[in-house]
Amino acid sequence: MENSLQNAAPTSRLRTILVLGALVALGPLTIDTYLPALPAITDDLQSTDAAVQFTLTGTLIGLAIGQLVVGPLSDALGRRRPLIAGTVIHIVASMLCVIAPNVAVLGVLRAVQGFGAAAAMVIALAVVRDLYDGNAAATVMSRLMLVMGVAPIVAPSLGSVILVHGSWRGVFAMLAVLGLALMFVAIFLLKETLPQPKRRELEFGPVFRTYGSLFRDRQFVVLVLVAALGMAALFAYISGSSFVLQDQYGLGQQQFSLVFAVGAIALIGASQFNVVLLQRYNPKQIVIAALLASTIAGAALIVTTEFEIGGMWGFLIPVWFVLGAAGFVIPNSPALALSRHGEAAGTAAAVLGAAQFGLGALVAPLVGVLGNDGPAIAITMTAGALIALLALFSVRKSTTDTESVVVYEGKDVDVDAAVSQR
Repeated sequence: MENSLQNAAPTSRLRTILVLGALVALGPLTIDTYLPALPAITDDLQSTDAAVQFTLTGTLIGLAIGQLVVGPLSDALGRRRPLIAGTVIHIVASMLCVIAPNVAVLGVLRAVQGFGAAAAMVIALAVVRDLYDGNAAATVMSRLMLVMGVAPIVAPSLGSVILVHGSWRGVFAMLAVLGLALMFVAIFLLKETLPQPKRRELEFGPVFRTYGSLFRDRQFVVLVLVAALGMAALFAYISGSSFVLQDQYGLGQQQFSLVFAVGAIALIGASQFNVVLLQRYNPKQIVIAALLASTIAGAALIVTTEFEIGGMWGFLIPVWFVLGAAGFVIPNSPALALSRHGEAAGTAAAVLGAAQFGLGALVAPLVGVLGNDGPAIAITMTAGALIALLALFSVRKSTTDTESVVVYEGKDVDVDAAVSQR
């Protein structure tokens, strides 16, 4: 099955990417669909903005822990069975969210819901690693971002439509239906990509040894941190944007959805232009340039929000530049990290996903603690980009540096030489 996607017919390849994109999109849909409802949930459950934001934190914690559990399971049992079990958990948790009596219960159920969604996300990444390596993996992940990028655009609009015709509880009923649809996709459209001979033992000893080998790889750890910080910028915007745009700048739910969609378009557009850049530059070069751009745009965002320059546009325009830069960081840094450990793709993808959503779980309440306003989002986004840039520069170039050497189709490939030959 290794690299079978590369040699498959275009129709089969497109179908595989669409299926994987749908699976990866379950997490963003679970996170984003209820964003327009946050103020309504605060009022209906007689809670506070900060407490309701912790329901988002619960979802991200569930996504992080779920990936750590599902990753090793998928390396031992194959990709399909853990995926189907995870979608069932997501469906049940979504149905229970519909009848949640208070914020505390809703937060717990959102964590379980995130745990279920984690299966779809980590296994989709593991399947990409089963079939692709190196620059090819970065290209496929960019295509997946095109598919999953529709989720942040559609999700708030979908939530707004439900709110117009019903209450916030209807959002979770819709997510249950979505989970059911994706379960059927997993059952009927996704083939097993991890053959029995390549599966690992499902024992605590081997699992911990695998995690240990991953964490001893300094470059893998740094690349995971970069990927997580790239996502942190996105989660800072997600967690605070509904309050800033609706409460501070007076946008309605539908207007918020449209503005949120523009940010998602910036992210998607950058991820697709990334495919073009990969024809001339290696992934690490692109990530460094994107982080530099993100740091500059973030600094501008701090100035415009702190001194109230330009009103809402002074907030949105720099944010869109930061989101666009994230569109280059998010597909490339995971591809670089996963290229180092093809023998444990599920576990490596689990570490990656857990770091991304675990850090997101910290970022969401941090934005609230800092004031839940424009400067809070600006400081959080900029700090993430700057730390990621410094971490990437801290990795010294060596003979195994993924800037120069990646595993591609089972062989060590000098990316710099390959690029120069093009």
